[in-house]
Amino acid sequence: MSYKSLEEALELIKKAVSGEREDELFYDYLISVAPSEEEKEIIRGIRDDERKHNQMFRSIYQHYTGQTITAPAHVEFQKPKSYMDGIRRAFFGELSAVERYRNIRAGLPDRYYRDMVFEILTDEIKHASKYNYLMNLDVRRMVESK
Repeated sequence: MSYKSLEEALELIKKAVSGEREDELFYDYLISVAPSEEEKEIIRGIRDDERKHNQMFRSIYQHYTGQTITAPAHVEFQKPKSYMDGIRRAFFGELSAVERYRNIRAGLPDRYYRDMVFEILTDEIKHASKYNYLMNLDVRRMVESK
């Protein structure tokens, strides 16, 4: 018995997938303004993981409902004030995703799909650590430039 329902989990999956296109635009922006190739590669890797997560969530949703999730046709993208503002937003977004995805995992009745969400959860924690690293690189750049 779980403390979350399958219905709650499926609704959270729909919400997670619905922001897919905006996330894609956000990551592409961060990649375009990242100050080093190392940073661009880190963000590309995170973006690619997020694409994989969306496919996994779509697969889970389809398994339980027999339906596919359709993405909105037109998406507005809010550009961050700066590269570092975007990195901070991404960092806290990853931490927030961990909390939401725990609830998805708790509502799934099958271990196979709970394990898929566990993979997504651990990726999100890894992403937050990488964004923390990028924020520390920025601090190091500021110190070295003085």
